[in-house]
Amino acid sequence: MNGKNFRMPARRLATVATAMALAAGPAVLAGAGSAHATGDEGRASAVVLRTGLDVSLLNKTVNVPLAVSLNEVQAPQSAEKTALSAQLNGVDGGKAFSVLDAQVASAKADVTDAKAEASTTLAHAKLHVPGLPLLSLIELGTVTSKATCEAGRTPTATSNLLGSVTVLGKKVTLTAGGPTEVKVPGVGEVRLDLSRTETTTDTAAATALELTVSINPLKLNVAEVEGTLTLAKATCEAPAAPAAATTPAGEVEPQGAPAEAGLAETGGSSTTPYIVGGALALLLAGGGAVAVARRARN
Repeated sequence: MNGKNFRMPARRLATVATAMALAAGPAVLAGAGSAHATGDEGRASAVVLRTGLDVSLLNKTVNVPLAVSLNEVQAPQSAEKTALSAQLNGVDGGKAFSVLDAQVASAKADVTDAKAEASTTLAHAKLHVPGLPLLSLIELGTVTSKATCEAGRTPTATSNLLGSVTVLGKKVTLTAGGPTEVKVPGVGEVRLDLSRTETTTDTAAATALELTVSINPLKLNVAEVEGTLTLAKATCEAPAAPAAATTPAGEVEPQGAPAEAGLAETGGSSTTPYIVGGALALLLAGGGAVAVARRARN
């Protein structure tokens, strides 16, 4: 066969090389400078009352765990509860026993792409434990807690107590500087911690009031109650901040910077490197084609 029948003309070879070089440019450009945010959702929770008590009846022959939660809500979706009382069945002679009564008892939790937030409010409340049917463990005015976690910002946690507090029939003054202990002979002891807050780089928690209880009325072993109670607690965890856009080399693209900054003076654009690459490929392909043509003539 005549080898000349399979030789590609130099002009066509150069044209194919140019098309391949220019086609590669936009393909690479399409993936350059892109960002993909895969941040986690935020979280929030709130509870008006949570008990962790052990109730021993009849000289500890019967043990009943007193585990009650009032208005406990969790989000990523918005949630709110406003029940005003909590009861425990089968403790007071088999009857329903009222643990908490309040005029206001509200818990809210809400999460968006940018912020997680929880809050609780408890007002004009009376808390009871078995063995003390006529005497409140605690009576209080208003307590509130709030936790806010915003993406990219320092979380905050606050709690407040407004109005008077009465523990086992005794009016007390609480301070945030340390626990307050109340002892009533023949009844029991209560330790109160006021306004406990904690924050980290992306979480926050606020508890308006925490009680540690040891009750044995008149030492007659009618009912012995020990454990903890938590009033008005709010927690949150911030959603992840959106990922910053990066260049192909991994450098962070400045916020608000024009995509083609620094190219105006030369009249270039973000496609300039690919056009230059195409021209270089064209030059090399053209040179190769000329060499092939010369050898063919010789």
